[in-house]
Amino acid sequence: MISKKVLSLAMTATLALGVISGCSSTSSSDGKDSGSDGKTVIKIATQSPLSGGSATLGEAIKLGAQLAIEEQKDKFADMGFDLQLDAKDDQGDPKKGVANAQLIGADQAVLGVVGHLNSGVSIPASEVYEKYNIISISPASTATDFTDRNLKSVSRVVARDDFQGPAGAQYAINTLKAKKIFVIQDKTAYGSGLADAFKAAAEKLGAEIVGYEGITVGEKDFNGVLNQVSSKKPDLIYFGGLYSEGGLLVKQARDKGIDAPFMGGDGLDSSTFVEIAGDSVKNSYLTSVAGDVAKTEEGKKFAEDYKAKFNKNIESYSAYAYDSAGVLLAGIEQAIKDNDGKLPTRESVMKVVRATKDYKGVATEVGFDDKGDNTYAKIFIYKFDEAKYPATLDGEIEKE
Repeated sequence: MISKKVLSLAMTATLALGVISGCSSTSSSDGKDSGSDGKTVIKIATQSPLSGGSATLGEAIKLGAQLAIEEQKDKFADMGFDLQLDAKDDQGDPKKGVANAQLIGADQAVLGVVGHLNSGVSIPASEVYEKYNIISISPASTATDFTDRNLKSVSRVVARDDFQGPAGAQYAINTLKAKKIFVIQDKTAYGSGLADAFKAAAEKLGAEIVGYEGITVGEKDFNGVLNQVSSKKPDLIYFGGLYSEGGLLVKQARDKGIDAPFMGGDGLDSSTFVEIAGDSVKNSYLTSVAGDVAKTEEGKKFAEDYKAKFNKNIESYSAYAYDSAGVLLAGIEQAIKDNDGKLPTRESVMKVVRATKDYKGVATEVGFDDKGDNTYAKIFIYKFDEAKYPATLDGEIEKE
């Protein structure tokens, strides 16, 4: 039993804590979050894998968006708002992405999301964003199902797999002169979707698909599938998947004496692909939805600012996340103006962002169609002549 004296002390301590808590509250009387200087908080969330096998690209998405947000903090402060980043690690896992999306939806300060990397995470998480009327812009997800569901909150700045796959097939057959192709995919929404789009286009162009096999994300030993590749003697191996498995596949293929060209999609567009594959990366090719931003003065400045801020070189999606955040912030700014300088609703932000037609970014121009796809998106072809990232740009394709 607690004595009256102890109980009295406990009640006094509780009251004191309550007073302290009340003094330090960050919520205003109207339910809006407010920063330390009293400004209304606006949060931009990012969702990408910050841990695990895809962390290189996931961190690039987070940092690209972060740079855009930090560059615009002062402008939003002048308008009376405290602009903040809310970075979440989706671990490349659909369940984690959905759980994070629920947290984002419950936080009324969040007005938009930059993410995700993986289509398999983007698709289920976007169902949650739709419920909360939160606009999301993906700088990387390419699966056709992502936008084909016609959700009003979904958009992306990069090209779709039904553009990327055929572009890769065209290059493989017309430029690399591939006639017998072995296709491998990682059984994810991204990997299988890209591989299927490539396969269909390659067959239409007259190539023979001599094998079609799946591997598992996280797998390390590809001896079984590579034995099948070796027996079929293809003149090109196509992989639908990410750099962690792709790097091991090409390295182990070369170790087994398989010297056929190795080709994949934008999931291979990472410095870590080169780190894993080493010299085996030579004679590898990839299609990417990400261009070489260093070709323009704006892109060069972005790369320099990124390096100065984070002491890291840009990755494939760094600039696309920067542009995604830029489109989102431009939409929020316009929604604020439309609301006489007051905090806009999520729905109004969503409508303004989806109406974007001619945003000029450092990596791409952005204009959304009715589905949320970017009408200016392109496919870029790269080749590895040496173990060095980025690879050499060998061409770009615009959608007809």
